[in-house]
Amino acid sequence: MKNKHQAIAVEGYPFIGFFAFLTLLFGVLDWTLLALPLLALTLFSIYFFRNPERHIPEGEQLIVAPADGKVIFAGKVTEERYFGGAEVFKISIFMNVFNVHVNRAPLSGKVVEQFYNRGQFLNASLDKASLQNEQAGMLMETTDGQRILCVQIAGLIARRIVTYPVVDDMLERGCRYGLIRFGSRVDLYLPVETDIRVMLGDHTVGGETVMGVLS
Repeated sequence: MKNKHQAIAVEGYPFIGFFAFLTLLFGVLDWTLLALPLLALTLFSIYFFRNPERHIPEGEQLIVAPADGKVIFAGKVTEERYFGGAEVFKISIFMNVFNVHVNRAPLSGKVVEQFYNRGQFLNASLDKASLQNEQAGMLMETTDGQRILCVQIAGLIARRIVTYPVVDDMLERGCRYGLIRFGSRVDLYLPVETDIRVMLGDHTVGGETVMGVLS
């Protein structure tokens, strides 16, 4: 997987390099009014694509946060695509532009299915974003056969979803598995029997915050 030890996610290099080049160019030309905003954009790009190390909690049945952000939905829903209309527990995490945007695997398991849907770019904090926005989903299965669905959803400004694993890959809890650019959301669909450890309004740290414990 990418970005294992880089302090800055590799997806940010083109942005940082572009703004840094323009900053240097206009600085040499002494066009200060242009160089200063470009310097700010360079620094913001470095900040946005930061890729900090995290201390992953131990515990075979633990589910950790796939993203940094705020829990904007936590409740029971029915899910048709992968759970056959059964009731599951859904947790939505909204990432604003100031959050770390590298996503992490919520648990250890095998990637058994994936999907990608083109869609709109509504504000990711809206409920309808789960259905209408561009998104990429990853269904994972544990060694004892329990399944969870993790869906990356593009937001109002986000224009690219990056997912590293492919079907049949084995992921370790807390490993980096993707990234969404510039404001977005991740939805988790968990077995309804899961012991949920977060609630609406909580702030999460990707790879560290325990979202729940599988039964």
